[in-house]
Formats: sequence, structure tokens, C-alpha cells
Amino acid sequence: MLSQGVFQRKLPAGTVHDMRIGVLAEVRPGERRVALPPEAVSALRAADVTVTVQSGAGRHLFASDDDYRAAGAEVVESAERIAADAEVLAVVNPPEGAVIAAMPAGASLLGLLNPFQEPAAMRALRDQGVTAYALELVPRISRAQSVDALSSQALVAGYRAALVGAELLPRFFPLFMTAAGTIPPARVLVLGAGVAGLQAIATARRLGAVVSGYDVRSAAADEVRSLGATFVNLELETQEGAGGYAKSQSEDFAARQHAALAPYVAESDVVITTAAIPGRTAPLLVTEEMVAGMRPGSVVVDLAAQSGGNCALSKPGETGVFNGVSVWGGADVPSQLPVHASKLYGANVSAFIALLQAGDAQDEILSGSRVTQAGEFVHEAVGKALAADENDQADQGE
Repeated sequence: MLSQGVFQRKLPAGTVHDMRIGVLAEVRPGERRVALPPEAVSALRAADVTVTVQSGAGRHLFASDDDYRAAGAEVVESAERIAADAEVLAVVNPPEGAVIAAMPAGASLLGLLNPFQEPAAMRALRDQGVTAYALELVPRISRAQSVDALSSQALVAGYRAALVGAELLPRFFPLFMTAAGTIPPARVLVLGAGVAGLQAIATARRLGAVVSGYDVRSAAADEVRSLGATFVNLELETQEGAGGYAKSQSEDFAARQHAALAPYVAESDVVITTAAIPGRTAPLLVTEEMVAGMRPGSVVVDLAAQSGGNCALSKPGETGVFNGVSVWGGADVPSQLPVHASKLYGANVSAFIALLQAGDAQDEILSGSRVTQAGEFVHEAVGKALAADENDQADQGE
């Protein structure tokens, strides 16, 4: 059912060159990013785009409402009013139900919508007649690099992970040769060599640690070595999935992987885990027994804690200590560096808006990331997953 509220307005058909973009202040606990910082607004205004921003949207970036006005945006207090007037609503996270209900049928929502884990929001968008684009679903093709928000935010998270490891470790990262003696460098092991893992490797290397990296994908070895780190070869079969991601692993493979990784984990001062599979629970890489085998004072930094965790002991947003080993569970990690996380994300959003403005609905990037349209789920994988979820709920209600 489409909302009949005061904000409902049917959008005109066809491409509108002077596109109206709405930007919300994010309200989820721990979220400090914004979909478009002031510098992105300035660039959009030069491209015939009108931008309305909710008051306080840039507070965590130290960007005031006046900064947005100077960039050419209108600043409005009400999120519902912005949603009602925008042709494209740009967000970081899915908005609240009242905001979705204010959106006109045919409007578009663009952001990191987490469609597999946000079924209620996805159904609300479908029922409202909103066209929703999830940046997580952007196809992994060369021309999509400018809109690849997963990669831009993973870069931020990987950098942050290395800093967290250095902060929690009760010793130096680099080698020091002093009159008082020589201090050997810390040993850092990074599990997962995607964008986040490679950035963690590069940052730990800059801090002076001796770094090694592991990934189940065959292409990762050269990338790890190119950063001056050692690639850990477990002599296991590769696990290459679609789009360059790792695929889900069998129980037998996981057991062999744990056994082979255990000695590398045990000899490391810091273990940083970054492995994720889009739309699925993160693979378990560091078991409770492996943590027990680490030296007291060692550190585990788990960037995948919010999606199930690569470490059996991690909890999102918490740091636990187990037999002297600190285990840090990441939560909203890119938001911990909101200025540059928002700058990069805003560039991704701006590039996506340019595609929408071009008006080619069949563009591979647009069609690949489109979740809902005209009251239907149009992304096959999301539609199947949410249909299964609805069936499970119906069975439990019987």
C-alpha cells in the first residue's frame, strides 16, 4: 500500500535534468558519516542538481549548516519533508519507516541498504513504490569503480584496523635499536586480502611491523607481496567466488584451514581479520582454541564482527580480554573516521547520481544494484532471500 500521507506526491515520468537530491542526517547509533559532504554538494550543483540537506547532517564532519548553504544546498529540519520532495534520497543506512512512508511513488533511494539483513526496510520500500539502489550490489566491473562504496569504505576500515592493533598492543610496532637495547618489530598477520586487508597490511607496514597476509583467493598472493608483506601459503585449494569475492567454505575446508592457520596465529602479536562474503555470515577464521594459543598481550582485531565475526570470541563494538589476549570487535568502523569516509562515500554517491541523471535505466550498474521498483523486488537474489524469510515467518506463526 502506498502512503496517502500529506507528503505523498507522484513524480513526473521521464528524465529530469534538474534533479532534486535529498540528504538525511543519519540517526543510527554509531553512524557518523553523511551521504554527501559539502564539497560533493558543490560539484553536484555545478551539474544541474538541486540538493536539500537535513539540518545537522554534517555535524560529525565538523561541517555546519552554513557550510552546506555556502555549497549551494538548502537546509531543512524535517527528514520527512526532504523525503517527500526529493527525486533521489541519498543515505548511508536505510532510513526509518516514517521517512520511507513520506517518499513519493517512483522516487529513488540510494545508499548502503544492507538488503539481505534489512528485510523490513526492503519490504517497506517495495510497498511504497520506491526504486531502491543498494550500493553493496554494484557489479564488480571496471567502469563501476567510481561507485564502489564497499571498496572505499573498506579502505577506511583497513586503515583503522591497523591503528587499533597498534593502540591495543602493549609494545612497539617498529624495530628500535637504542643504547638501552634492541626492540624487535611486532609481527602482524592479516587474514583476508581484499581492499580492507591490503590497506591494513600497508598501514601496519608503514608503522614498522613485520607483516604477513593470507587469503583463500589465488590472486591475493601477488597483491600481498607487492606491499612488502609475506604471503602465507597454507597449501589449500583456492576458494574463488563470483565477482572476485571468496566463496562460502565447506566444513571440511574450514577445519583444515583452522589447523593450518593455528601456528601462524600463535606466533603473531596482532591478528587482523577482514574476510567477508556479501550477503552471508562472515567465515570463522580464528577459533577460541586459536586465541587460547596466542601469547598474553597479543591482539585480535575483527573487522567482520558485525556480520558474524571471523573470530569466535569477538562481539561488535566491544573489546574482550581472554587469557590476556585482547579481542576487538569492529562496529561501524568507517564511521570512526567520518571525515574521509564521508568524502570517499560522497564521491561514490555523486558518481551514481550522474548515472541516474543520464537516464539509461538499463545501465548495467543501475540494473545490477536495483532492489525494488514499481512495487516489486527486481533483484533476483534479494527477492528470493526475502521471500524465504517471509515463508519462515509464516511457518513460525502457524
